[in-house]
Amino acid sequence: MQTQKGGLFTFILLAVALHFATPVFAAKEVKFVSVPWTGVTVKTELAKNILGSLGYEATSQNLPVPIVYKALEMGDADVFLGNWMPSMESIASGFFSKGTVIKYVANMPGAKYTLAAPAYVVDGGLKDFSDIAKYADKLDHKIYGIEPGNDGNLIIQQMIDENKFGLGNFKLIATSEPIMLSEVKMLSKEKKWAVFLGWSPHYMNELIDMKYLTGSTVETFGANDGTATVYTNIHKGFDKEMPNVAHFLKNYIFSISMINEISLMLQNNKQMKHAEAGMEYLKKHPEVYRGWLEGVTTVDGKPALPVFEAYLKNT
Repeated sequence: MQTQKGGLFTFILLAVALHFATPVFAAKEVKFVSVPWTGVTVKTELAKNILGSLGYEATSQNLPVPIVYKALEMGDADVFLGNWMPSMESIASGFFSKGTVIKYVANMPGAKYTLAAPAYVVDGGLKDFSDIAKYADKLDHKIYGIEPGNDGNLIIQQMIDENKFGLGNFKLIATSEPIMLSEVKMLSKEKKWAVFLGWSPHYMNELIDMKYLTGSTVETFGANDGTATVYTNIHKGFDKEMPNVAHFLKNYIFSISMINEISLMLQNNKQMKHAEAGMEYLKKHPEVYRGWLEGVTTVDGKPALPVFEAYLKNT
């Protein structure tokens, strides 16, 4: 009799656990997908910390840009905070057209993403995309990109493959953001010529005396000389599945100056992590997170602002 009661009790506990625990955990999980760029990493790590303080299970994974969109489409990822447009048009637009990935909200207007050069190179005559081929020997027939598969690299490689602007005999140097910047810094110190993939906001704009080239086209980095808007993307249906998080993402907007300041903090203190630098910024600028958390709740429905402020105070 005791054994039967014990077995029945165990069965009831297991049934309750299966009925309640699994859906609650699934409802709390937010899967970010990211790319290893400073600004996108800051946004992602900050979002994870904020949502974590509100009771969500927030995770992230770094992937190449084309895989980011497949992960969103398949539901293996929920949110991407680094959709740079128009440069990602060729990768992202198909997913937007199918409706499997939603553009959702512009999280940072007024950005820049195009080819750049040290200021002395631009002042020396290489001002425009059409000027690059004229100085092929001084550039050692190289254009410096970042990680393989990146949308900017794909644009540069297409320019080379199609001999746009006479770049057919150039080579794309694909490494990573830190390696590229290290190489350009070294070349700049020696006053050697270089053209590289540049963007703003980023600490490179403080670290290197640089200028952006003119001459970008619709087929390359956009008709407005690389001026960009960064969007938050979500997979289809995420805003219905997790409306509270979706509301937070609607509020989650960044200024160029904010990312520049955080990026410079990271550059000046190599031991500091992205989330740590972001939190330090928020402590100095409470108006930013107050706007982000307007109308947002914790996972169990309490107002988010006091909960996050208590968390921030203890970090």
